[in-house]
Parts: sequence; structure tokens; C-alpha cells
Amino acid sequence: MSIYGVQGIISPENLGKTYFHEHLYLDLSRIKGDPDTHYNAVELIIDEMKNLKKLGISTIVEMTNHGMGRNLNQVMRVSLESGMQVIMSTGFYKEPFLPDVVSKSTISELVKQLTHEITTGIEGTSVRAQVIGEIGTSKDVMTPLEAKVFEIAARTHIETGAPIATHTTLGTCGVEQLDFLSGFGVDLSKVVIGHVDLNCEKNYHLKMADKGAVLAFDTIGKLNYGSDEIRAKHIAHLIERGHIDQIVLSQDMTRKSHLKANGGIGYGHLIEVFIPLLLAEGVGNEEIRKMLEENPKRILRRKE
Repeated sequence: MSIYGVQGIISPENLGKTYFHEHLYLDLSRIKGDPDTHYNAVELIIDEMKNLKKLGISTIVEMTNHGMGRNLNQVMRVSLESGMQVIMSTGFYKEPFLPDVVSKSTISELVKQLTHEITTGIEGTSVRAQVIGEIGTSKDVMTPLEAKVFEIAARTHIETGAPIATHTTLGTCGVEQLDFLSGFGVDLSKVVIGHVDLNCEKNYHLKMADKGAVLAFDTIGKLNYGSDEIRAKHIAHLIERGHIDQIVLSQDMTRKSHLKANGGIGYGHLIEVFIPLLLAEGVGNEEIRKMLEENPKRILRRKE
């Protein structure tokens, strides 16, 4: 079972503590019209990665894909200059960020494209994607074109065994995403539903967890959507209900203003601020280790 990073194979025992949903280079400004979302402050991000390694994080799962401004060369630069292990993704995001190829190509053609990036390499390199993601739905709805993307992801998962990581707009449609993917025979234990902490409702979380999926509390520190204290309480509740093996953590940094040097929270917020909140809720160090280390390791491993 192999885990591929931008610098080659990462042995599972060396994966270490992992942020499961991040961006190291991103450009959503074409659609959003906001230069802050051209996330290209590479030098600052390298500095933050060096600091994050000092805080004990070893690996970043990079969720930028086609239509989001993915830039393999810049991501490799961040990894090489900071020493941070980085895992790449492949796939298509959500409307209105989907590239024209999604509507113009057949499902089988796009499955072939994503499968090539997973089994052979990205953009003519030997760097393989390890994750199908982030694939997304709009607020409260999966549009027909987004359904096509989810079918492409499901068929690529069946072909390769690669895990699927999703985007839920404001935390909505997670159950619907799982039901759709399940219809194609996807192993739901290999599906990570993103941004569930933007919709902190206990029964909603339990519905997804009871289906066997992984829940990503991955917008930690984004306080305009909800408090970290509430996020911590909902994680504690899921652990109480027996779902410790189905939680991963991250921050989903996407704007230059999120960086510490620009007055933002910085990538270290999860470790420096959020972990103490979990401890205050009675979540133990071993449970924190599972969420940051064991769960990512299990999800990312796949048979060749």
C-alpha cells in the first residue's frame, strides 16, 4: 500500500500528523473577482510551512485541482524549500469554477484523465495524485454538472481505489453526496465529507458518520462561519458516539489575508489555539493523535 507525495513515495509510518484539506497555491479570483483569492504568496507560505513543521505537522494534503488554479511547480517548491511533505489531488471542483472540459468531454474521457494522474503522473511528471478532490456541490443542491463530476469521481475511485474528498458549500448536501456516491458502489469509508464544521448540527453529523464516511472539520479558525468552541463541542460529541476513527482536521487556508504575515490566523492556529479547546472539552491526546495521524494514514493508503 503506497502513499504518493510530490517528492515520491511516503511510507505510512512516516506520514506523521497531517492536515487533510489545505491549499498551498490557488486561484479562484477569475470567478470571485477578489485578488485576495489569488493565493500565490509562495514565500510567505514556505515560511508558514517551516513553522508548522516545528509545531509537529509532517504532511499537507493539497486539495487544489482543475479549475482552481492548481500549480504543481509552485507546490513542489513549497515542499522542497520547507521540508513539508505534500500530497496532491486530482478532480474538478464545483460550479461556477468547473473548466470547459467538464461539459465538453465524456465521463469516460475524464475518468481516464483522472486515473492517469493517479496511476502515472500529473502534467507529464512522475508526481502522482493520491486523492480525488475537492469535488463540490452548490449550497443545498447538486447541479447536473456537479453530478457529472461526482460520477467521474466515483468511477475513478472504483478504478483506482483512491479516496474521495468533497466540498460542501456551507456544510450542506453531505448526506446527498454520500447517497449519490453509494449508488455507484463507492466505499464510503474512503469518502471524506468536507467543511462539516460550517453546519454544526449533531443529527446531521451523525447521519453521515453512521453511513461510514469520514467527517472533515477542516475550516478551523474561520470564525466568521462559527466559533471554534462549537467545532470542539461537536467533535467531542462524535467521539462520545464512537466515531473517533471518522474525523480529520484542517484549516482550508485559501486567501492571502489568512496568512500570519498579513494579519491572519496562520496555519498554526489549529495546533496553537484549537487543540487546547479540544482538550478543554475532554478530548484526549491519543484521540487528537488519531484524528491527525492514524485516520489520514488509513484513508490515504490504497492498494496498487
